[in-house]
Amino acid sequence: MRRTVFDEDHEAFRETIRAFIEAEVVPVYDEWFAAGQAPRDFYHKLGELGVFGINVPEEFGGAGLDTHKFEAVLYEETSRAGVNFGGSGVHVLLALPYIKMLATDEQKKRYLPNFVSGEEMWALAMTEPGTGSDVAGMKTTAKLSEDGTHYVLNGAKTFITGGVHADRVIVCARTSAPSAEDRRFGISLFAVDTKSEGYSIGRKLDKLGLRTSDTAELAFVDVKVPVEDLLGEEGKGFYYLGHNLASERWGIAFGAYAQAKAAIRFAQQYVTDRTVFGKPVAHFQNTKFELAACQAEVDAAEAVADRALEALDAGELTPAEAASAKLFCTEVAHRVIDRCLQLHGGYGYMNEYPIARLYADNRVNRIYGGTSEIMKTIIAKSMGL
Repeated sequence: MRRTVFDEDHEAFRETIRAFIEAEVVPVYDEWFAAGQAPRDFYHKLGELGVFGINVPEEFGGAGLDTHKFEAVLYEETSRAGVNFGGSGVHVLLALPYIKMLATDEQKKRYLPNFVSGEEMWALAMTEPGTGSDVAGMKTTAKLSEDGTHYVLNGAKTFITGGVHADRVIVCARTSAPSAEDRRFGISLFAVDTKSEGYSIGRKLDKLGLRTSDTAELAFVDVKVPVEDLLGEEGKGFYYLGHNLASERWGIAFGAYAQAKAAIRFAQQYVTDRTVFGKPVAHFQNTKFELAACQAEVDAAEAVADRALEALDAGELTPAEAASAKLFCTEVAHRVIDRCLQLHGGYGYMNEYPIARLYADNRVNRIYGGTSEIMKTIIAKSMGL
């Protein structure tokens, strides 16, 4: 089945990224895995490579493109190699859309050049202890000072990917209480400097998977945030968050598909090399049938992921379509990676094999960005149910 989603520019980028991964990531990835995060200077390398500036306007040091296709190539190539780029995915996929959509010209001049170079890494702080998917239930507050020069931020966030290395974090906080008619009212977004007094990083969380992506708890005690760092209009934060959910969910869907595709590659390689009862494991009919079934599922997931990518680039990806793509691709990846691990036998349970790490990394795809159950709710609502 010939794909039409990528052109020669994307394939040239693929070659560059594949060579970069082989030279700069694969040789040291075990060290990152043991440390529980990618080193901070790695992000400077990604900046030099131009990864952070693809969708940033040229006047701020970027390439000025408006597409998610290069991100898609990154998903495929990192999965293919059994690695990930730490918290950099949040930097580009989650934080950048808010800067582009909400930042004033003055803010863009301050934020974007360092964003592109990797001098300033960004994260998004939405989730709080006890709230989970209920964003409207957040308790973190930001109160305007009497002289109107700054907000005073108090509260806590958890599960913040990229939170350890972040230099700026887009923090969601209540600037006013929810109204009786709308509990989502009163949330605002702030680009908070992590060097601010009263800002602290709590635990670096010990996760099942995505071990090289730093995830942290954050706390704010009377943190002064200049009014110049308010993103967009006060009180409209919930609307802004909803606006970017489609792209976030596409990213999870495409990443899951790429992981499933990589799992087949790892399994096929293993069963070809591994001998049992005097024959390669690939020789047995069960192995052939299992891999064939996995390939059929991944072919379908690829078509769904590509279709969602084209719709996203065209500005036409609806919330229900994004939810459908995420639900389908993440569930396919769950099944395929599990079956491919099974084909590895006992070695599939060992972290030295990419399939074991992939199994753990993939599990969160059905949770973050909205659980599979939330996706089903969105789809059902779009069906008029």
